[in-house]
Amino acid sequence: MSVAFVKETEGGEAFENLPDRPISPHTNFVTPEGLKQIEAEVARLEREVASLDPSDKAEDSRIGRDLRYWAARKNTAQLVEPMSGDTVHFGATVTVVREDESGKETKQTFRIVGEDEADPHKGSISYVAPLARAITGKSVGDVVEVNGQDVEILEIR
Repeated sequence: MSVAFVKETEGGEAFENLPDRPISPHTNFVTPEGLKQIEAEVARLEREVASLDPSDKAEDSRIGRDLRYWAARKNTAQLVEPMSGDTVHFGATVTVVREDESGKETKQTFRIVGEDEADPHKGSISYVAPLARAITGKSVGDVVEVNGQDVEILEIR
């Protein structure tokens, strides 16, 4: 471990002073669900701080870092209310089709959400992801190229 982030306490034991988590330079758009997730994370971390053993400097450092991150994300959150429309937009659930490596057509359905709530394994991608950027503003039937592949929009909800 690099000694750059290690401080010694009065008792002589060392703990890691963690650097802050990087904050995205993109606008912090959030869905109503995403804002609730952020608020819940801030509340959870505040409860952890309140119940923290003052002698546990490493845990204090970790919780403090995470709380600073989530508090900043809460303060910069720009709520985007659900909307409908004929074009792909933030908050929309979109079904696309594209060819996989073997040439077989594959359907994919995902929701376009904020960076902190994106989880591709659960069917959500960030609005700044290349696929989301390529299809935003497009309509059903439009075909766009993403990473050298053609992607056709089949459905927008």
